[in-house]
Amino acid sequence: MDNEKRTTEILRRLKSVEGHVRGIQRMVDEGQYCIDIINQTAAVRAALDKIDGLILERHLNTCVATAIRSDDQAERERVIGELLQLFPGHRRVMSNE
Repeated sequence: MDNEKRTTEILRRLKSVEGHVRGIQRMVDEGQYCIDIINQTAAVRAALDKIDGLILERHLNTCVATAIRSDDQAERERVIGELLQLFPGHRRVMSNE
């Protein structure tokens, strides 16, 4: 999928999440059953995880690929460090250095 189509897909999914969150706000305002609300917030988290995956894929195919091909070692190390920061275990390790 090209970058423009990927962006359109990401924006479409974000608008869907936005509508879903508004629905959850209404549920809270109306005092609906807590478990139903929690199930809806879990669905939003899952949708955001999917969006994160799409954004990460685009980032790997563009920014990271460019940096890896670069002659600039500092840039390569920077993007690798950014990627490692996405994973919880590496956040603790890197912050202790």
